[in-house]
Amino acid sequence: MPLYEYQCGQCGRFEVIQKFSDPVLVHCPTCGKDVQKLLSAPAIQFKGTGWYITDYARKSSGGNGSAKDAGGSKDASAPAPSKDGSAGSSSSGGTT
Repeated sequence: MPLYEYQCGQCGRFEVIQKFSDPVLVHCPTCGKDVQKLLSAPAIQFKGTGWYITDYARKSSGGNGSAKDAGGSKDASAPAPSKDGSAGSSSSGGTT
Protein backbone atom coordinates (compact mmCIF):
# COMPACT_ATOMS: atom_id res chain seq x y z
CA MET A 1 0.00 0.00 0.00
CA PRO A 2 1.23 3.52 -0.74
CA LEU A 3 2.53 5.88 1.90
CA TYR A 4 1.07 9.39 1.66
CA GLU A 5 2.41 12.52 3.33
CA TYR A 6 0.12 15.24 4.71
CA GLN A 7 0.75 18.69 6.22
CA CYS A 8 -1.27 19.92 9.19
CA GLY A 9 -1.13 23.61 10.19
CA GLN A 10 -0.87 22.77 13.89
CA CYS A 11 0.77 19.30 14.08
CA GLY A 12 3.11 19.54 11.10
CA ARG A 13 3.88 16.76 8.65
CA PHE A 14 2.71 13.18 9.07
CA GLU A 15 2.50 10.05 6.93
CA VAL A 16 -0.45 7.72 6.42
CA ILE A 17 -0.55 4.32 4.72
CA GLN A 18 -3.69 4.21 2.56
CA LYS A 19 -5.12 2.14 -0.25
CA PHE A 20 -5.54 3.75 -3.67
CA SER A 21 -9.29 3.47 -3.22
CA ASP A 22 -9.30 5.20 0.21
CA PRO A 23 -10.51 8.82 0.23
CA VAL A 24 -7.96 11.61 0.68
CA LEU A 25 -7.69 12.85 4.26
CA VAL A 26 -9.30 16.24 4.82
CA HIS A 27 -8.85 16.58 8.58
CA CYS A 28 -5.87 15.80 10.83
CA PRO A 29 -6.40 12.56 12.78
CA THR A 30 -4.70 14.13 15.86
CA CYS A 31 -6.18 17.63 16.16
CA GLY A 32 -8.99 17.66 13.58
CA LYS A 33 -7.74 20.72 11.63
CA ASP A 34 -7.61 20.86 7.82
CA VAL A 35 -4.68 19.11 6.11
CA GLN A 36 -3.05 19.31 2.68
CA LYS A 37 -1.77 16.32 0.78
CA LEU A 38 1.92 16.74 -0.13
CA LEU A 39 3.73 15.43 -3.17
CA SER A 40 6.90 13.56 -2.36
CA ALA A 41 9.41 11.50 -4.30
CA PRO A 42 8.66 7.77 -4.20
CA ALA A 43 11.23 5.36 -2.80
CA ILE A 44 11.91 3.02 -5.72
CA GLN A 45 14.51 0.28 -5.68
CA PHE A 46 15.29 -1.47 -8.96
CA LYS A 47 16.65 -4.98 -8.61
CA GLY A 48 18.17 -7.30 -11.18
CA THR A 49 20.42 -6.73 -14.16
CA GLY A 50 20.13 -4.00 -16.77
CA TRP A 51 19.80 -0.99 -14.46
CA TYR A 52 23.40 0.18 -14.62
CA ILE A 53 25.46 1.42 -17.59
CA THR A 54 27.94 -1.43 -17.07
CA ASP A 55 25.16 -4.00 -17.49
CA TYR A 56 24.34 -2.73 -20.98
CA ALA A 57 27.99 -2.92 -22.06
CA ARG A 58 28.29 -6.61 -21.18
CA LYS A 59 28.95 -8.69 -24.30
CA SER A 60 28.98 -12.44 -24.84
CA SER A 61 32.32 -14.13 -24.19
CA GLY A 62 32.42 -15.69 -27.70
CA GLY A 63 33.99 -12.60 -29.29
CA ASN A 64 32.04 -12.92 -32.57
CA GLY A 65 30.65 -9.59 -33.74
CA SER A 66 32.24 -7.50 -31.03
CA ALA A 67 33.01 -3.84 -31.71
CA LYS A 68 36.74 -4.42 -31.34
CA ASP A 69 36.78 -7.08 -34.09
CA ALA A 70 34.61 -5.03 -36.47
CA GLY A 71 36.67 -1.86 -36.06
CA GLY A 72 39.99 -3.65 -36.41
CA SER A 73 39.35 -5.02 -39.92
CA LYS A 74 40.48 -1.73 -41.53
CA ASP A 75 43.86 -1.87 -39.77
CA ALA A 76 44.43 -5.52 -40.70
CA SER A 77 44.85 -4.64 -44.41
CA ALA A 78 47.74 -2.22 -43.74
CA PRO A 79 51.20 -3.76 -43.29
CA ALA A 80 52.42 -3.82 -39.72
CA PRO A 81 55.59 -1.87 -38.95
CA SER A 82 58.66 -3.98 -38.26
CA LYS A 83 60.97 -3.63 -35.27
CA ASP A 84 63.19 -1.05 -36.99
CA GLY A 85 60.19 1.20 -37.75
CA SER A 86 59.83 0.59 -41.50
CA ALA A 87 56.44 -0.51 -42.83
CA GLY A 88 56.25 -3.77 -44.75
CA SER A 89 58.77 -6.53 -44.95
CA SER A 90 61.89 -5.76 -46.96
CA SER A 91 64.62 -8.25 -47.52
CA SER A 92 67.48 -5.79 -47.66
CA GLY A 93 70.28 -7.27 -45.64
CA GLY A 94 72.04 -4.14 -44.47
CA THR A 95 75.80 -4.93 -44.24
CA THR A 96 77.79 -7.20 -46.62
